[in-house]
Amino acid sequence: MPVKRHPDYIIIGCAGALVLFGLVMIFSSSAVLAGERFNDTYYFLKRQAIWSVIGVVVMIVTMRIDYRILSRYSALIYWVTVAFLILVFSNSLGREINGAQRWISLGFVSFQPSEFAKLGLIIFFASLLAKKEHEGKLTDFKLGFLPLIGSLALVFSLIQVQPDLGTAVIIGLVSMIMFLVAGVRFTHLLCTVLIAMPILVTAVYNVGYRRKRILSFLDPWEDAANSGYQIIQSFVALSRGGYFGEGLGAGHQKLFFLPEPHTDFIFSIVAEELGLAGGTLILFLFAMLTIRGVRAGLKAPDRFGSLLALGITFCIALQAAVNISVTMGVVPTKGLPLPFISLGGSALVMWMASVGLLANVSEHSA
Repeated sequence: MPVKRHPDYIIIGCAGALVLFGLVMIFSSSAVLAGERFNDTYYFLKRQAIWSVIGVVVMIVTMRIDYRILSRYSALIYWVTVAFLILVFSNSLGREINGAQRWISLGFVSFQPSEFAKLGLIIFFASLLAKKEHEGKLTDFKLGFLPLIGSLALVFSLIQVQPDLGTAVIIGLVSMIMFLVAGVRFTHLLCTVLIAMPILVTAVYNVGYRRKRILSFLDPWEDAANSGYQIIQSFVALSRGGYFGEGLGAGHQKLFFLPEPHTDFIFSIVAEELGLAGGTLILFLFAMLTIRGVRAGLKAPDRFGSLLALGITFCIALQAAVNISVTMGVVPTKGLPLPFISLGGSALVMWMASVGLLANVSEHSA
């Protein structure tokens, strides 16, 4: 019989350290910008601190509930997720920022449903995959695979048209990894990937700014003043850092050289101010969180808990890897924040809720 133990404190500690690290770096990278825009150098820090407190409360709640209850309501969670993704396009609640329709505004607060869709879909697929496996339908194309890929396609499409292809791709990749781990036929997944690739290529090629991102990734110096500017400035930040950096707060790239240094490219500022040592510390924290998350998933007493923990862990690790790779020029710019560290209330609350569930699963063992 499963017994309840203490949660994995290493998971909680790594997440907490990353959040604290993020608060420090958000202030360091945004103080000058906040003073220029809002006449308040603490503007972004205060916002993130408030969301951090909310995130901790949410994490405690998700740690306290029995994670297995979520399996009963997984279908409801999925359709609520879909409903919110549709509401971003409504005239009354939807909010457009920089040409993207990704936010719902309630007047006193705005949030991004696509961030919560990551966790919602992980819960839904963990439950559905466990159910299909129990019924012996997981390897059946019609009864097993089609409901899975159809559910994924609906959410993927709603996020992609916001437009937010980066988040859609992350959700797609995490879902496909969960399918593979659960035991879905590899040939079904391979055929899906082969069909999806031309669609993704078309989605990138037919949209001007996406096409420019690919071209600037291949040769950023071809258009150094425009499409290649951000990644070049990131390279400059990385190169200036050396082994131990220029010192906390002493970086230069945040001084209106690197655009939005407190969001997608915050790792570049970390590398500039804290050097290889600071960057390695972040990588170590994510690596430890990933290792302990996988351990929790492998030791979970039930299939739903196992897939839930593994899905959350894959999502955190994959998005962190993509974000850091973007700052280094290894992959094209995706517009994805660094989990726990980049500015963003919706994302932070979702990540903290995810960590709470991950710690919750780790409390149970066979």
